[in-house]
Amino acid sequence: MEHMAPFCVVAAGICWGIIGLFTRQLSAYGLSPLQITFGRALVTAIAMAVVALFRQPRSLAIAPRDIWMFLGTGLGSIVFFNICYFTAIELTTLSVAAILLYTAPSIVMVFSIFLFHERFTRRKGFCLVLAFVGCVLVSGLGMGHVEAAGILTGLGSGFGYALYSIFGRYALAKYEPLTVTAWTFIIASSGLLPFCHFGMILSLAAAVPYTGLLFALLGLMSTALPFGLYTMGLKHMEAGRASILASVEPLTSTVVGIAIFHEALTLTGAAGMACILGAVILLARSGSANG
Repeated sequence: MEHMAPFCVVAAGICWGIIGLFTRQLSAYGLSPLQITFGRALVTAIAMAVVALFRQPRSLAIAPRDIWMFLGTGLGSIVFFNICYFTAIELTTLSVAAILLYTAPSIVMVFSIFLFHERFTRRKGFCLVLAFVGCVLVSGLGMGHVEAAGILTGLGSGFGYALYSIFGRYALAKYEPLTVTAWTFIIASSGLLPFCHFGMILSLAAAVPYTGLLFALLGLMSTALPFGLYTMGLKHMEAGRASILASVEPLTSTVVGIAIFHEALTLTGAAGMACILGAVILLARSGSANG
């Protein structure tokens, strides 16, 4: 399984990259980012719990003293990351928010040096810079005034995004990937329930069944599957390396935008895609032992 870990993480990034196919349509029906996040987390929690019950019911059992790990992945990462990210989008622009979100690999790599004693090699450093430059180019970051609150919430989204790799690494030392993913989204959806106006979501789903299908696809194809793949990959590779490999997500989003939403591909966008793809290939070919 260890040799498949990079492919699992890259596949997860691709699945995350198609999320816009579902969220744009749900937004058009009047759902807020928080409500979409809740629906995404709830569908994923149910799906992972059902899979766990059928495959190995005991896999859902966790020790009470370990709940902190799943509070970290569920509330600290999934909920905090999404709230900060959507707030940053409102206060700045999508491109600025995306750049700040992808400070996550840097945060993961720094934390991993101190928490997991991972080696920081020249190859990792080069791939980190290459992936980040690629994200900047793909997003088409422009100059202009940006509010301090937008910068702070954007950095907060990157920090929250990074926390999944950090807390997930601790959880995976004791539990299987299925257990970690299931409890992450059980806690995330439970934390969002008091704030999501659940009755409104149910009313919309009853009136427009297509929204229920969109939530199902969002929860299964762009959440349950990629988080399961990413968690499996994280179990067999360094957290810093996994975080950089997942940077294939904005590349996928760009391809979806061009192919589905007919967005223009600029020269800088193409260069950014090449940078991200180059970083992913370099890391995928290198073993964790040599960085």
